Amino acid sequence: MKTLLSILMAAAVLAGCTTGETEEVKPIPGSITYNGQPRTKLTKSPPGSVIHNSFYDQTGSKVLETYILQPDRTLKLTRREIIPDFPM
Repeated sequence: MKTLLSILMAAAVLAGCTTGETEEVKPIPGSITYNGQPRTKLTKSPPGSVIHNSFYDQTGSKVLETYILQPDRTLKLTRREIIPDFPM
């Protein structure tokens, strides 16, 4: 019984592991970094700050994006959530 429980616990722990390879989120029209980095630098915000952006895409769906301010003052797009007009 202990062996079976140990195997089940190990399987549960391993199932939660990821390889660390995450697909990079690419900018789309409306993203802050769509045509490259913004011309103005965010000088008052400390590196590591989280910046949120929301806009509507070509289909009318609301898009929520999250950026992280890098030490070199560039923005890295880390997350995008698309919310449809008519949720199911």
